[in-house]
Amino acid sequence: MYSLVSAPVLGFDLTRLSGGSATAEVFLRALRLQTADLPVLAERLPDEGVRGPLWVEVESAARKMPSLKGVSQDDPSGNLALVERAPIGSVDALLTCLRYDVMSWTWQGDGRDAEQSETAASATALLCDAAVASYLREVLDSDTRRQLGAGWVSAMRKLPVGAPIDLGPHHYAVSALLDRLRSLRRMDLARLVTSSDDARRNAGGWSPAVHSASWAAYLSDRVRTAAAAQMLLVQAVDTAAIPLPVRAGGVWNMLSGAVQALVVRDLLDTATAHRLLSPVVAALGPAWLG
Repeated sequence: MYSLVSAPVLGFDLTRLSGGSATAEVFLRALRLQTADLPVLAERLPDEGVRGPLWVEVESAARKMPSLKGVSQDDPSGNLALVERAPIGSVDALLTCLRYDVMSWTWQGDGRDAEQSETAASATALLCDAAVASYLREVLDSDTRRQLGAGWVSAMRKLPVGAPIDLGPHHYAVSALLDRLRSLRRMDLARLVTSSDDARRNAGGWSPAVHSASWAAYLSDRVRTAAAAQMLLVQAVDTAAIPLPVRAGGVWNMLSGAVQALVVRDLLDTATAHRLLSPVVAALGPAWLG
C-alpha cells in the first residue's frame, strides 16, 4: 500500500496523523543517506533486550489505530470522523516501504537471495524504530515513543547535514509552491477549499492525470525526488495549519497532484499538466509557477 511510487498515498495518511510531519522528516533524512552514514545509525541501535519489549508495545498500539472496519450504519457522524482519520496503509506497509524502497540501495543480490550487511540492517532497523514511533504517536505511550526514537535523535546529532533535498529540474517551482503554502492566510485557505470542492465535482480525468505524472516520475528516475516533494508537502500543510477535515476532504489530493505534476512538468502533455495544476493556480494565483 505504501511505496515511493505511491508516495501521495503515504502523504495522505501522514497529513492526517498527529505524528505525520515527524514521520515525513524520517523519510526525508533517510532518502538522503549515504554509505558513510550507515555506521553512525547502526552503532546507536539498542540491543534486542531493549527493542523486544518496545516492539511488543508497537504491535499492541498498531491494533488501536483508527480503521474503516469500525464503520457503523448507526453512527453517520462517527463514520465521517473515522473516514477522515483512518489510514489507508498500515505499520507493516510503512516498514516495508522503508526497508525495501527507501533503503533499496543497501541490498545486495536479487529476489529471495538479496541481503543487507549487518551494518545496513542495523541502520535500517533504527530508521524503522524512529518512523514507527512517530507514525503511532496517537496510540503509543510517551515513554515507549521516547525510547524508540532515542537512537535516531542521537544519530542525527552526529550525522553531517547531508546533501540538499533533490527536487529535480523544477526545484524552484516546487519550492515556491511549498513556501506559498507555509505562509497561507485565511482567505487563501477559503479559496483552496472552494477550488477543491469544484475539482471534486468535476473530477473527470484527475486520476489518469495523477497516474501519468507518477508514471513519468518512474520512467525518468525521479521516484525518490517526487517522494521527497510529497514528504515536504506533508510538513508544509502542517505548518499552514490546514484543518484535518479540509485535508481529508480533497485539499490534500489537489495539492499532492500539483506537486507531483511540478516534479515532472517537462515530461507531461499540456492537458495533463493543466488538469493537475489549474485548481491550485485558481486558488493561490500563478506566481509560484515561475
